[in-house]
Order: sequence, then C-alpha cells, then structure tokens
Amino acid sequence: MPGHDFQSEDFLITDCTFLHGHGMSIGSETAGGVRNIIMRNCTFENTENGIRIKSDTRRGGVVENILCDHITMKNVNPAVTLTCVYQGTSAGDKKQSAGAQTNSVAGGGGNIPVYRHIRISNLTATCPKAAGLILGLPESCITDVVFENVKISAAKSFSISNAKGVQLKNVTVTVPKGNAFKLENAEVSGLPDPAL
Repeated sequence: MPGHDFQSEDFLITDCTFLHGHGMSIGSETAGGVRNIIMRNCTFENTENGIRIKSDTRRGGVVENILCDHITMKNVNPAVTLTCVYQGTSAGDKKQSAGAQTNSVAGGGGNIPVYRHIRISNLTATCPKAAGLILGLPESCITDVVFENVKISAAKSFSISNAKGVQLKNVTVTVPKGNAFKLENAEVSGLPDPAL
C-alpha cells in the first residue's frame, strides 16, 4: 500500500476457537511485510497446525512483533511452526519436488524471509506428532523468539534450526523417548539438561 512500510499490520485476534484447518497462519505470501499481530485467549482442537508463520525465498519478507498469549491446544500437529522453508514442513502441506526444497537462499528466489520479535506465552498443547518447528535459513536465522510458561506434550521433539536468540522461560516439552529439543545451528537459552 502506498505510504505504508508493511502490507499487513495491527491485527487483534481474541477469543477464537479453531476446530479444523491450518490453525492461525501467517503467510506464505509475506513479501509486503507483516507486523504487530496479537492473539489472545484462543483455543485450538484437531487442527493441522497451531500457530504457524510460513514463507520461502520466492515470497518472503519481514514478519515481526507477533504476540500469542493464553492459548490452549488439543490434538494439534504441531503446536508451533515458524518456517522459512515452506512447503512440506508441517501437517497438510503439499510436498515440494526435491529440486525445490532447500535450506539455503542460494536455492532460488530473491525475497528472503526475516522473522523476529515473536512472543508465545501461557500456552498448553497436546500434539500426537511433533511438538514444534523453528526452521530459518543459514543466511537468515529466525531471531528473538521467546517462549514463556509453555507446556507441550508430543510424540516427537521440538526441532529448532537456523535460529538465534531463542529463549525458553518455564518451558516443558514432554516426549515419550529421546530429547525434548533437537537443535541444529541454533542459539537457545533455558534448555533442559541435557540440551541435545
């Protein structure tokens, strides 16, 4: 929009119930920028995703200042997805061809996703599959993500790759076996012991 730095900004989502579909999704088209999104007092049940921000290097842009607070999820897969490599990274996504999937900006496209200043607090979730995914790019790490008072029970761990400044404050992820978090090129504080 002429005269605006961001195409989408200043949304309040409150007291909503999500019963099917892809949960609360931002993207995949974020080239114009998205900021100042607040979601409070929402319930998710039987959705393919919970909180999801998704884009790729063909249609990425800046996504910032996202606040999600007092969220309850039941039978959601996964609870949280923040991905700069959209498609095939969460439930219900169409799979890309092998040549289209990439974890690097060099794979194509000139609209690099940038995600920053994301707060998720007072969230409880049960996930029959994975707990969550944060997947940035080596050239564009997802930065400044804070989870506070979060409790997730899931079949598989929470995967965090290409991310910096992720903070866990009073966060519990429970899985039946293995470690709760799987990290690759990630700077995360507040991890349980052992971290990997």
